[in-house]
Amino acid sequence: MNKDKYLSLKRKLEQQNVELVAVSKTKPAEDILTAYHWGQRVFGENRARELQQKADELPKDIEWHMIGHLQRNKVKYIAPFVHLIQSVDEPKLLREINKRAKQNNRVINCLLQIHIAEEDSKYGFDEDEVMDLLNENQFSSLEHVNIIGVMGMATFTDNTEQIKREFQHLHTIFNSLQQSVFANKDDFTICSMGMSGDYDLAIEQGANMVRIGSLIFGARN
Repeated sequence: MNKDKYLSLKRKLEQQNVELVAVSKTKPAEDILTAYHWGQRVFGENRARELQQKADELPKDIEWHMIGHLQRNKVKYIAPFVHLIQSVDEPKLLREINKRAKQNNRVINCLLQIHIAEEDSKYGFDEDEVMDLLNENQFSSLEHVNIIGVMGMATFTDNTEQIKREFQHLHTIFNSLQQSVFANKDDFTICSMGMSGDYDLAIEQGANMVRIGSLIFGARN
């Protein structure tokens, strides 16, 4: 971990009004605490039990984001404290989050994960599925979830034009939802896309939140 590199990255993103989520998955609590002492407060994890354990150990003013595929039976472990679930990729998951949030007397902020990559391994809704979900009567009854934006992951490729197209597609969907379904919702503001290898391209295409791990913590374990 390199403090100067982190602070330089943080300044760069702040100048562009982009929020940094430090992706701490697989990293020990000591590394997270180091970044915390540098001033980082928003961290992303991809496993519910690991996230629960770290939240128990680490300072309580950390904002924890769930950024990985979330199984419905694991929602209960993070529902009491998670700040944002970025990876809502199916209606049943949204209903489970609503149920667990209600049990904890909370409203949980969520992003809809949109499938933009040309890879079957990526999760997420396609554009039609999102509209079907948002137009369901059941959706309006989910009083303990709060949709505040979208998230997506581009194809893992060296083809920068393809990555740009995919990010552009996500931002187009974000704008469309912001102007239609969520037109009267002031907090539908987040377009989360871009990671260590492609965050500059994501910001070019309109990202205002990026999820960066290896540039901060070094290569993943």
